[in-house]
Amino acid sequence: MLDRIRIVMVETTHPGNIGAAARAMKTMGLSDLRLVSPKAFPNAEATARASGAADVLEQAKVCASLDEALDGAELVVGTSARQRRIPWPLVTARQLAGQVANESGTQVAILFGREDRGLTNEELQRCNLHVSIPTNNEYGVLNVASAIQLVCYELRMAILGDELDPPEVRARRHVMPLPELVWDEPLASSEDVERLLAHLERVSVRARFLNPDNPAQVVTRMRRLFLRARPDKMEVSILRGILSGIEKRFDEHE
Repeated sequence: MLDRIRIVMVETTHPGNIGAAARAMKTMGLSDLRLVSPKAFPNAEATARASGAADVLEQAKVCASLDEALDGAELVVGTSARQRRIPWPLVTARQLAGQVANESGTQVAILFGREDRGLTNEELQRCNLHVSIPTNNEYGVLNVASAIQLVCYELRMAILGDELDPPEVRARRHVMPLPELVWDEPLASSEDVERLLAHLERVSVRARFLNPDNPAQVVTRMRRLFLRARPDKMEVSILRGILSGIEKRFDEHE
């Protein structure tokens, strides 16, 4: 159940944070670590900070781009300390864990940004959801490895909690579990949705609905719509078929 969850660290500067993140993941039973353009990896300090989780580091996949790290992901979640100009669906780590537990077959990618500035707006706009960890207002800084530890803990408890708790604790629980998501088609992957959005933007420009020199927030809002909706592969195929039909009519009249 935990193997379908990948932790993605974007342009991590300090190798010690990579090692600490690997240790945090292993203590919670996660092992899929992907590193997008890390400044220094492999690195002896990362191995030292991993402290027994060297296998997670050895299996970590170094990616040249975010697209590579997200390959095959069906639910993409970005960590963010604040809402941006256009708000995105926002959940707590516990709410996220509940949703992931409810979607037992979904491939999940959780993104963690740079130590000094987190994820960019463009990277956050690749995400279906944003997750925020409430902190003390006087000191709202959370180390990236600590954030990974907290999120991994919530995921472990949501997915394996009933197995981990003793019988007397389970007996006192009266919370009705959420029904598992059952669907007739697999969810579209991150790359499927990106191709749809690029296609939609191209057709919108040809239809003169969208001015490429002054797109305002139209493209961002269309992106938010489709990432929030989380279409399946058949729905994406239907929409792209419609767009291709529109393009064909444009070609006939040009």
